[in-house]
Amino acid sequence: MKTILSSDTMDIPEGVKIKVKAKIIEVEGPRGKLSRDFKHLNLDFQLITDEATGKKKLKIDAWFGSRKTSAAIRTALSHVSNLIKGVTVGYRYKMRFVYAHFPINASITNTGKSIEIRNFLGEKKACRFLASDTF
Repeated sequence: MKTILSSDTMDIPEGVKIKVKAKIIEVEGPRGKLSRDFKHLNLDFQLITDEATGKKKLKIDAWFGSRKTSAAIRTALSHVSNLIKGVTVGYRYKMRFVYAHFPINASITNTGKSIEIRNFLGEKKACRFLASDTF
């Protein structure tokens, strides 16, 4: 069964600028600028201002959508929420090495600019990877 209109909104925090142009969302904050393309989804994106509080909100609509299209609304809001989190707080990734038979040994070399992995799949030579940023 198709639903005539499904919509959901999300508050935009202070210090974050969002631009919507042709289903491409650009989020700019204190830690940089991120963008995401939602052209593969049949959704309508618009920036609105709440009349009661005066805050900006992002509204996503789905016209005549099935159950999957209605579920895509919340997924798109979660992606935009992650973009906002990335430009305000940021992310920290931890790399872990897991092995089943050959014990892997890794070390950071070149003053944090590269990583050297030894005994990967039992190989004798060491693999060296350069990083664009410091670890």
